[in-house]
Amino acid sequence: MIVLRNLAFYAAFYGGSVFIVLAAMLALPLPARYYRIVPDVWSRFHRVCARYLLGIKVVTEGYRPDYPVLFALKHESFFEAIDLATALPRPVVFAKEELFNIPFWGKALRQYGGVPVARGDGAKALRFMLSEAKRQSAEGRPLIIFPEGTRVPHGTCPPLRSGFAGLYKLLRLPVVPVAVDTAPLYHRTWKLPGTITVRFGEEIPPGLPRDEIEARVHAAINVLNG
Repeated sequence: MIVLRNLAFYAAFYGGSVFIVLAAMLALPLPARYYRIVPDVWSRFHRVCARYLLGIKVVTEGYRPDYPVLFALKHESFFEAIDLATALPRPVVFAKEELFNIPFWGKALRQYGGVPVARGDGAKALRFMLSEAKRQSAEGRPLIIFPEGTRVPHGTCPPLRSGFAGLYKLLRLPVVPVAVDTAPLYHRTWKLPGTITVRFGEEIPPGLPRDEIEARVHAAINVLNG
């Protein structure tokens, strides 16, 4: 049954994604507020396919603020990356600059509202990143960062990347850490049925010392690692 579920999922999700990608290409010239509908539909389509074909249910715990904050997410699999637009209302994601250089994908990411993290490009790149983040946050959109920098195996707790504390200091926004446990079910060729938990942690105020904010976020995003 697991193999059959996965074959059905791959056929439905990736087959349907072809049409959604075509729609995204056609929608690129539209204003961003209209273009964002297409990625939002793709994210919800993925959630439906995961629920009814793979048997993966998503349970959300904790309080999710509806005002501007910086969400710091654990990153274990592609599930949470695709699911972001379902879990949060039109999130603004800080992503590696290299992703914005990929043909079509980079332009689509910019149109949706992604913010490139330009490591080593100096003050100009930093000013652009901050201005974009503040502009989109002022529109009420949540900001998203993966503070560990990349996907990590379930059960591991690598240190946070140094850029997280710097961004926290400059944005002067509260931080909400988010723990997930997607990898045991989703990060494999044959995905397994079960329940994924998305746990929103306690809101952390701005202005804390670097050691304290890193320690609190690190602990909170790893609470589901047991």
